[in-house]
Amino acid sequence: MDSGKLSPGPPDRESPVFAAVITPHRSLGRDGFRILMVLCCIAAMAASIPFIVLGFWPAGGFFGLDVLALYAAFRINYQRARSFEEVVLTPIELLFRRVTHRGEEREWRFNPLWTRLDREDDDDFGVQKLALVSRGERLVIAGDLSPPERESFAEALGAALAQVKRGF
Repeated sequence: MDSGKLSPGPPDRESPVFAAVITPHRSLGRDGFRILMVLCCIAAMAASIPFIVLGFWPAGGFFGLDVLALYAAFRINYQRARSFEEVVLTPIELLFRRVTHRGEEREWRFNPLWTRLDREDDDDFGVQKLALVSRGERLVIAGDLSPPERESFAEALGAALAQVKRGF
């Protein structure tokens, strides 16, 4: 045997076979948010000017309240985007961790040999729900993904679970 080449050893029992982090999708980035808010402010000011000129000045305040409410809604939306789910599959453990936007963390640990991935499919809309099922416990996962993304995630995680069950 050549000393420069090593024969492949058994797979490491602690190295991940599958790992994914699921974050909520946000379609409007920081720059888009700024542009939207500037345009809304300009539109609110332009719409309130005729009311103020005609002497109905309280209408200007209501236009400002609309912009303020829109700003608050987007801030809450962006705060909620800090949540995520993490899935890590090793040959000896399936770890699922959910972290809320407030930083509250909860984890579940499953034996991958006794865990299956359960799917709820709809003919028109694709995969509606994914759940990890083990020993009577059912945990819904990947709720922030769209149905096509959920389909892709389910295929990848299902293949990794099958690989672990076969023993590599």
